[in-house]
Amino acid sequence: MADQLGIAVLGCGHWGVNYVRVFNELPDSKVVAIAEQREGRLQEVGKRFPDVKLTTNAEEAVRTEGVDAVVVALQATLHYDITRMALETGKHILVEKPMTMHATESEELVKIAESQGVILMVGHTFLYNSGVRKVREYIENAEVGRVYYLYSSRTNLGPIRQDVNAVWDLATHDVSIFNYLLDATPEWVSAVGIKALGNNCEDVGFASIGYPGGVVGHIHVSWAEPNKVREVVVVGSDKRIVFNDLDIQERVRVFEKGVAAQPEVATYGEFQYLMRDGDIISPRVPVSEPLKNQCNHFLECVTENKKPLTDGRNGLDVVRVMEAIDCSIQRKGEPVQI
Repeated sequence: MADQLGIAVLGCGHWGVNYVRVFNELPDSKVVAIAEQREGRLQEVGKRFPDVKLTTNAEEAVRTEGVDAVVVALQATLHYDITRMALETGKHILVEKPMTMHATESEELVKIAESQGVILMVGHTFLYNSGVRKVREYIENAEVGRVYYLYSSRTNLGPIRQDVNAVWDLATHDVSIFNYLLDATPEWVSAVGIKALGNNCEDVGFASIGYPGGVVGHIHVSWAEPNKVREVVVVGSDKRIVFNDLDIQERVRVFEKGVAAQPEVATYGEFQYLMRDGDIISPRVPVSEPLKNQCNHFLECVTENKKPLTDGRNGLDVVRVMEAIDCSIQRKGEPVQI
């Protein structure tokens, strides 16, 4: 393998072009080929990144000489077919979230990657966000106490996608974050969605997700909300922690307040509630670009044959939850076991 890992980027929409930029900036990689079906967009990107092979054919880009690894940043409905094709050529893969639209497809991709002996990684970018990692630090160090529940809001006016609904577009972030923070996978989900904008798919969704130990996570996503929110909250017996991705100055805030129940010694079955009231602090969170962290991790995993934090099985766990959410929405909120 050359000193620089050769990358093919498939899909150059708003997010795909960021992959081209980042992999070109990193010293251990270079973008060799770009595939994009829209000819005008392809030429536009080509002007920004000269000396890169441009094509409208994904397989041609994958098979370009010097390509060692492939980034799949296409519409979610195309992820399975294109990722499978690239895996079967023996390339390492970084596929955007969601990994696929069906768990059976994700399982198949994991098996192909294992049989080919290549890295399969999923772009759950928030797990490479220093703010989210800071929140997990507090939980791992038992500073939160017992985690009671989590909730998240991910809202904005669009952008409205045509290939997936708002739940698949947005809630995949929060499912991956919840799984990461709790180091667990859910047992059940209950979800509802509405087509507020008159689309053929849900543009607003609410999902409750049950984790082991009675912990519940609640997710609200919307393409129809005038107020842009990107927030995750963890509520525990000792602390409440807020991750606000839109607050550059205080991305993480820690409320040293909580309430816990302790049994009364004198009276069987009764409890006294101990309130804990303390400071509100903003811990230092290192400034870094999550996508660059993710791409660096991918390069490290490929060159050193390491297991990615967000490997194929991690991506599969998220797809299983998303499928269950879809099923519950169709059943108007009926709980679905995972």
